[in-house]
Amino acid sequence: MDKATRNPQALCDLLGIRHPIIQAGMVWCTGADLVVEVGRAGGLGTLGAGSMYPAELKSQIQRVRSQWDGAFAVNVPLLYPSVEEHMDTLCSEQVPVVFTSAGSPRKWTERLKESGCTVVHVVSSAVFAKKAENAGVDAVVAEGFEAGGHNGREETTTLCLVPEVADAVDIPVIAAGGLHDARSMLAAIALGASGVQMGSRFVMTQENPAHLAFKQRISEAGAGETRLMLKDVTPVRLLKGAHGGFFDQVAKAEAEGESADVLRALLGRGRAKRGMQEGDLLEGELEIGQVSALLKDVPRAADLVAKLVAEYRSFGTSQMSPGFNWNALS
Repeated sequence: MDKATRNPQALCDLLGIRHPIIQAGMVWCTGADLVVEVGRAGGLGTLGAGSMYPAELKSQIQRVRSQWDGAFAVNVPLLYPSVEEHMDTLCSEQVPVVFTSAGSPRKWTERLKESGCTVVHVVSSAVFAKKAENAGVDAVVAEGFEAGGHNGREETTTLCLVPEVADAVDIPVIAAGGLHDARSMLAAIALGASGVQMGSRFVMTQENPAHLAFKQRISEAGAGETRLMLKDVTPVRLLKGAHGGFFDQVAKAEAEGESADVLRALLGRGRAKRGMQEGDLLEGELEIGQVSALLKDVPRAADLVAKLVAEYRSFGTSQMSPGFNWNALS
């Protein structure tokens, strides 16, 4: 794709949406109701397959289709044990858009595209972005270090990552990590992105199935209360929970230089579900981005999309830099 034509409208045309706003496919924090609400508002709603058994994923796709005949997406982490069954479902159901992450998309991209799917891959570096482009994906998500959930080890921030990726590839780039309002959308587009993906912001919506206790904890979060942890196992950004709980246990183990095996045993199974879906703030895993410190309200997802679009459209030079005469620059 010619970089001169790589713009938000081109991304919207590619994905079949009205606004270049994508709700991320997060584990334990997505469902058909959220996806449909975002789609009806003009964005792209995404199911997070990483926390679903194959039968549940198929059921969720069918629930979306029973309420909505427009575009939607599914995110599949490629390290998921049942990835082959998920791919069979995505192809047989002809899901319009598939996001792949946490692995190489080369094995699956051709098959997905032959089934009519648009394929987008999530990357944390320009090197991985170029490899994804060479594998045939239609677009990439450049996800910065600020993002919640599973993250890259590179620790490259969105501000640095997006222009680096945009300069490296000729396919549309979607910015992610720390994006939550019209200001951050404007910044992402200025850096070379064609659109934005938001995860943490959509956790804090009424249709999101995350537990109310988790949402309440996010609303109380302050700056510096998230950390990228478990880098020797699987890097994930976590929010501090109850005192002495899982977050503190991991922090202590890492400070004491415990091995990956010890950390893996501490992580165990089911932590994310306990934290985000069941609201266990002590022993659960609470995955959320750095932007959690700015998230206080819980609007309807459609109202959030409408607000993002209206505020983005209202931005002008005078609003970005009030009182500054740009024409005086020489």
